[in-house]
Amino acid sequence: MKNITTFTSTTTTMDPRIWSKLPPDVVEHILLLLPLKTLLNLRPTCKAFSSLLFSPSFVSKHSPSSSSSSSSPFSSFLLLSHPQCPLYFRLYDSNLSSWRTVSPSLPFSSSFSLASSSGGLFCLLNPSSSSFLVCNLFAKSSRTIQSPIHSLHFTHLSFLATSLTYYLVLLSSNSASNAAFVYNSNQHSWRRFQGFQAVLGDSCLQQGTFFHGGLYFTTPEPFSVVRFDLESGKWERHVAELPPQLTFVRLVSDDDGEGKLYLVGGIGADGICRSMKVWELTSDGVWVEVVALPEIMCRKFVSVCYHNYEHVYCFWHEGKICVCCYMWPEILYYSVSRRSWDWLPKCPYLPLKCSCGFKWFSFVPKLYASV
Repeated sequence: MKNITTFTSTTTTMDPRIWSKLPPDVVEHILLLLPLKTLLNLRPTCKAFSSLLFSPSFVSKHSPSSSSSSSSPFSSFLLLSHPQCPLYFRLYDSNLSSWRTVSPSLPFSSSFSLASSSGGLFCLLNPSSSSFLVCNLFAKSSRTIQSPIHSLHFTHLSFLATSLTYYLVLLSSNSASNAAFVYNSNQHSWRRFQGFQAVLGDSCLQQGTFFHGGLYFTTPEPFSVVRFDLESGKWERHVAELPPQLTFVRLVSDDDGEGKLYLVGGIGADGICRSMKVWELTSDGVWVEVVALPEIMCRKFVSVCYHNYEHVYCFWHEGKICVCCYMWPEILYYSVSRRSWDWLPKCPYLPLKCSCGFKWFSFVPKLYASV
């Protein structure tokens, strides 16, 4: 560690005449040895450095996916947002198991509100200008995307980022526009697909779940799973039979949407949840039970939701299935690797008189996530 620190200090203060004589491949090799924080500090010092740091060859060599370890150089966070404090981020550091609150230097005005996050990117919306803002706060880059729907009148918004592109998906079921709109960052344009049926209900809390090239949604009772193909724009009903006696259902997939698809559901009768379970979709298209929530934890979960299961939403975060409620500032999560349930420590930075409106997001910073 001492050698690395000395090397970093020497590198950043080296005579420019020496740097200018080094071959490009040697300079690149030196920079690859530096910590990511140092690389960020080097960006404004030299145009050549800034250009090199975001070149395809350097990104492929320095990104975590190219190394033997798949871990990110950053901590991963759970972000809690509330309308009473829209400009403050409450972050739970998954590595340090601690809370912090920050007010970052944001590249947007207070008229924007945080709508979603995926792949190290934030998606914000501005109703007054009918636009979205996709930004990478670490790279200090952003892109404004004009909505194809006037006044942002849509039923569902889904935002998902893969290693190659990101998508914005709007589902509109109003009288003026009954369609699905898909924005592809590679094409910088919207595509409109007709035929969207208003089968998903009015709640927009649960976003579509990305899995094998499509977005999966659950419908209100009688419960079913439907799939929207991002390329063809076609809708199809999933044929896998759902477990019986469900009171609510939600879907979760792992990080890249290419691994596993999970179903989180309550079990009971007459709309009353008596237990909660997680199922996994097998390669044969069958839902197989993975785990049940312990009874004492289920009683707490039911009490905080007040049986308003339309306010329940789920997402994936670093190997965990997170179950949240719009009415309650806590997260219940299931660790897939440890096969255990737990509650996240309650955030100490919330206002004392803080009611409904809690929104949780998974945030795994990625310097090279492109907008």
